[in-house]
Amino acid sequence: MKHILVLCTGNSCRSQIAEGYLRHFAGSGAAVYSAGIETHGVNPRAIAIMNNDGIDISKHTSNNIEEYRHINFDYIITVCDNAKERCPVFPSNAQQFHHHFPDPAKAKGTEEEIMQQFRSVRDMIKTYAYDFVKENIPHPKGA
Repeated sequence: MKHILVLCTGNSCRSQIAEGYLRHFAGSGAAVYSAGIETHGVNPRAIAIMNNDGIDISKHTSNNIEEYRHINFDYIITVCDNAKERCPVFPSNAQQFHHHFPDPAKAKGTEEEIMQQFRSVRDMIKTYAYDFVKENIPHPKGA
């Protein structure tokens, strides 16, 4: 089983969405965690937008990266430039990946316009997570 850590600044939106999709697509092939350089709580709009796609992240918690120092990760994925720049060095051989996704929490406009930004970012992360699992997580025969 592979161990994956998804990092973002506040562990409230992008990393939570990525954790949800990576868990969904990897199944038993990976243990997936998410954390932030800071903790901002899980964004209610991220929970709602994931629920709209059939994935429940309502029980996720916003965690600080320091909580996971003891885990030997195989992969560390940063999903925002700030986290990539501020990511502490882990004493492991983890492969590091980076993809900057826009921050939907900074969206402005009507509620519908804000939710459209959340949907757009969710869909980008969903595609990234699917491709990441397909390329990096071994599946049992027949899967």
